[in-house]
Amino acid sequence: MNRYLLQRLALVIPTLAGVSLIIFALMRLLPGDVVDILFGGDTQADQRTLDQIRENLGLNRPLAVQYLEWIGGFLSGNFGVSMRTGIPVAESIAQGMPVTLQLAVMAIFFACLFAIPLGIIAAVRRNGVTDMLTRIVGLIGLSFPAFWLATMFLLISSTMFRWTPPLGWVSPFADFGRNMQMMLAPALLLALQPMAIIMRMTRASLLEVLRQDYIRTAYAKGLRDRAVLLRHALQNAFIPVLTVIGVQFGVLMGGSIIIEQIFSLPGIAFLLINGIYNRDYPVVQSTVLLLSLIFVLVNLAVDLLYSAVDPRIRYD
Repeated sequence: MNRYLLQRLALVIPTLAGVSLIIFALMRLLPGDVVDILFGGDTQADQRTLDQIRENLGLNRPLAVQYLEWIGGFLSGNFGVSMRTGIPVAESIAQGMPVTLQLAVMAIFFACLFAIPLGIIAAVRRNGVTDMLTRIVGLIGLSFPAFWLATMFLLISSTMFRWTPPLGWVSPFADFGRNMQMMLAPALLLALQPMAIIMRMTRASLLEVLRQDYIRTAYAKGLRDRAVLLRHALQNAFIPVLTVIGVQFGVLMGGSIIIEQIFSLPGIAFLLINGIYNRDYPVVQSTVLLLSLIFVLVNLAVDLLYSAVDPRIRYD
């Protein structure tokens, strides 16, 4: 177990190194920099002033030096300072991370809450009415993007019911009721697509297990349907579902940009999109690298949970 964990942690290093190089290169390939964005419409700013600002921000140094300085600071916990606002990036991330984390946790919770029971029922009652309805729900969840559903939700709730969710975000520890008013609708809308994916995976995985010989043997021994399902089928069918849940949680952490924008939630995605608009290199690079680290660690945690779901799995 410890050896496996060390091997997986060792793979994190080249993965994050590759992500850091890609995001650093992509940001430099974007047209213009933060100085161009700041003085884009100012015709009175001369070139000497612009060059002086770039020198103060370190933008005129070689790219290799800029990369090494940034990645060295990131590894030491110094994420840099925003070129646009002068606020430490770590401080901005600390303000936005609870919002995005709560949104992703609530969305994956709602997705699993509905998807796993529906997937089980659809597999057990294959080709029945319930199976057909759940497959239609899954198809709808995959077909309609979250931003369209969120837009329709706000349009209908505001025109027909004269109600819209409160804007902004307050901590659930400060005011739980108001926090739920702000987060419940975006979390449910964000959960629809992962719910469809998890439901379809649960159904497909369980159907595959139910065709195995040991399931027929269990029935031949006289075990009841519930006992076969709970003791033998679900345990083996849940491993691929667990993998999908881990991947979807990582996707939700970085994929809630549009939902945060529509509901004016000041999360990481909101910080990231503003950083891209402003060519704020430290903000974008550090935020993306941190999200990548979370994604990798979540998938590592999912891998380690396999042995808890199925004790036959060993890592030695």
